Amino acid sequence: MRLPWETSRIAKMNEFELIARHFQRPTPQTCLGPGDDCALLRSAPDMELVVTSDMLVAGVHFLPDTDPRDLGWKTLAVNLSDLAAMGAKARWALLALSLPAADEAWLAAFAAGFFACAQEFQIDLVGGDMTKTSTSGALTLSVTALGETPVGQALRRDGAKAGDDLWLSGYPGLAALGLKRLQGELVLPDPLDRLCIQRLQAPVPRLLLGQMLRPLAHAAIDISDGLLVDIGHIAKRSGLTAEIFLRQLPRLPQGVERALALEALLSGGDDYELAFTAHPRQRPKLARIAAELELPLWRIGRMRVDTAAPVAQLIDPEGKIVPWGKPGYDHFSMPPSLP
Repeated sequence: MRLPWETSRIAKMNEFELIARHFQRPTPQTCLGPGDDCALLRSAPDMELVVTSDMLVAGVHFLPDTDPRDLGWKTLAVNLSDLAAMGAKARWALLALSLPAADEAWLAAFAAGFFACAQEFQIDLVGGDMTKTSTSGALTLSVTALGETPVGQALRRDGAKAGDDLWLSGYPGLAALGLKRLQGELVLPDPLDRLCIQRLQAPVPRLLLGQMLRPLAHAAIDISDGLLVDIGHIAKRSGLTAEIFLRQLPRLPQGVERALALEALLSGGDDYELAFTAHPRQRPKLARIAAELELPLWRIGRMRVDTAAPVAQLIDPEGKIVPWGKPGYDHFSMPPSLP
């Protein structure tokens, strides 16, 4: 139930008019979309529902002057990446906005980016909410995304097996370099400059890869907080140690100091690539998937039993553990990464 003081005029148009103008679109996959108290959804037979929720806050997850169209795309894409990591087919999303002000031009651009992503991956926006922040509140964007996997086939973090290969998609680290470039901490040569900013502002969720991995992979995760910390989640949940071999990591970009590029790769986050484990016999099939998707898949390590606590370890060419002091981002143990 909405309390009387929860509904207020925002600029010249109330929240319902803003939603209708900018966020109400056809929902062909949905029994009942926006406009009622709830949406009505129908999951396919023999499928499990996969649900995730994520929040983006100005000054924490994105620069306040980020282009609103890019921000619209990214707001949905980062949630779809979680579905990709589970091997799910994305179906529906709900969007909640907490806005300092109702800027119609900003909302129109944001909605254009959001629905461009939704159209690309065939997502119905089926509901959500909009409110005005407090005087000191930051712009906050929250999405709940829903998808499906066949019963018992979802990829999980706790499924890795001892002896599994450890794989990584794409080129993680570019988004972190793009952030440093936008913060004025780094100068990048073209076309690397444009590529890094694109990877930061408009990540591509690896939904198709995730679905193709369902019969092959044992465990998976998307890289959002940093390669080492995220692979560490697979290690901890599976009770194994993940060995990441320096010599098998993706090629570092030219035109950037090696130490900085390596730090971005291992600790940067915001890439939304997939890390996953699979039995060595799956290597030929994974090579065919990489060719079909035109997406690099790097075999970067292996999973093994360890008598010590399960962790992700960086291993040098001589087989020695490399100490690494910056595993990745954590909201409550690290200072904010954005001004």
